Amino acid sequence: MSDQATGLRARLRDSGYRLTPQRELILAAVEKLGHATPDEVLAEVHQQSTAVNASTVYRTLEVLEGLGLVRHAHLSDRAPTYHSVTDHEHFHLVCRNCGRIVSVGPDMLAPLGARLRDERNFAVDVGHLTMFGTCVECETVDS
Repeated sequence: MSDQATGLRARLRDSGYRLTPQRELILAAVEKLGHATPDEVLAEVHQQSTAVNASTVYRTLEVLEGLGLVRHAHLSDRAPTYHSVTDHEHFHLVCRNCGRIVSVGPDMLAPLGARLRDERNFAVDVGHLTMFGTCVECETVDS
């Protein structure tokens, strides 16, 4: 068993859950896909096993998020998009024209985050932050 599976098993067990094959497949799919909706996770899981249904994916993603193993962000008006926390902490830039998604490290938000904390007593949750706009390539095309 991999170190990751051992760590996942301990974390689930400590929270009153078991490491089922379905949970392991779903977490592996999120990690492989990078950013994925529940339907995209289901499609990836179905390449390994058709014994997992959509409701299992949704419930498992909620459990994994509750345990701090995945996070979600709203990158469109569709279903939330999940990503693994083993990836770097980041926020998202989404082009409304072409749909391109760019991950940006939290250091870029540090000055704004510090100012919001100082002036508004507010701490930004970077992992859930998504900014919508237009990428430079689409601006150039529209000009």
